Amino acid sequence: MKNCNLATENFSSGRRNYFLDFKRAVNDNRYLSITRSDELDDGSYKRSSVVVFEQDFHFLISAMSSLFHSAVYLHQDNFSVADLVHLRTHGANKGIKSWDVNLRPREKFIALGGEQMSNAELIAMLIGSGHSDVSAVDLAANVLKAVGGRLDLLAAEDHKSLSRFKGIGIAKSSAILAALELGRRMCSV
Repeated sequence: MKNCNLATENFSSGRRNYFLDFKRAVNDNRYLSITRSDELDDGSYKRSSVVVFEQDFHFLISAMSSLFHSAVYLHQDNFSVADLVHLRTHGANKGIKSWDVNLRPREKFIALGGEQMSNAELIAMLIGSGHSDVSAVDLAANVLKAVGGRLDLLAAEDHKSLSRFKGIGIAKSSAILAALELGRRMCSV
C-alpha cells in the first residue's frame, strides 16, 4: 500500500518549484511534506524535502506565527532585537485569546471537529487556561510530554502527579481525569 495524497498545492518561482502535500501514510498517520525542486543547468532537478507529522502541526504553526510576527519589525527604524524581545515578553499577550481565531482550540473544534485536533488542543479545552508564561495548549503539551504522549499513561496519573505542573491544580487535574475516565467507560461498553 502506498502513501495517499489528501491535498496538494504547488507554486514556482523562477527555476524553483515548491510542493506542499498533505498525505496519509500506510500506518494511517497524516503528515505534511514540503518539497523544493531546483532546476539545474543540465535540465535535471535537485530536490529537498521536510516532513512534519500531524501531531506537530501546532508547533509548526506556532513557530511560523512567531517568525512572521518578528519579521514585521525587521525594517522599522531604530527597532532593535532587544526591543522585539521586550515586546514579546512584556508587551504582548501570550494567551490563546491573542492567537488567530482559526488557531484557537474551541473555535477550531467547532469549525473542524475533534478529529482534526491534537491531544494537547483537546486537553487545553478541558483545562481552560495556562498561566502567565504558558498557554493552555503548551501546558497540555508539557503534561503529555511527561507521559510520552500516551493517554493511557495520563489516565493512570493522579491529582498529585498532575498538580506538579505549574498552572494545574485540583480543578484542572479533575477535569482531565474525569474526561479520560469517561473515555475509558465508553470503550468498555
